[in-house]
Amino acid sequence: MASPTATVTAPARTADAGQLARGAEVCHGSHAQGALRWQRPGPDGKYPAPPLDVSDHAWHHPLAALKDTIRNGTQRLVGRMPPWRDKLTEADIETVIAYFQSLWPAEIYQAWADTDRRARMETAKQR
Repeated sequence: MASPTATVTAPARTADAGQLARGAEVCHGSHAQGALRWQRPGPDGKYPAPPLDVSDHAWHHPLAALKDTIRNGTQRLVGRMPPWRDKLTEADIETVIAYFQSLWPAEIYQAWADTDRRARMETAKQR
C-alpha cells in the first residue's frame, strides 16, 4: 500500500506558450508586477494588487489558497480584488496561476511546491 504522501504532488510547471499568454492577459500587470505602492492601503483602507512575481508573497501560499483568492477576491479581507468566480473557469484560474509561477526562478517554485505539498498533506490528515 502506498503511503499517503506518495500521491501528494504539486502541479508541474507549464511551458505552454499559449497558456502562459492567456494567463498574462488576466494577471496583475504585463509582468505580474502589481500596483505601485501595493504595500500601503489606499484612502479606503484597502490594499492595491500586489506583485505576483518573486518580489511578493504569492509563493508562500499553497495552490488551494491561490485558487480561493482568485475565485473569491480579497474585498472580503483587506484588498480590492473582486471575485473572479463568475468570470473565470477553473481552467482559467489554473492558467493565471501557471503564468505568474512561470515568472518564479526554480528555487522559488521549489519552495512553493514544498509549501503546497505540506498543505495538501495537512488537509489529507484532517479528512
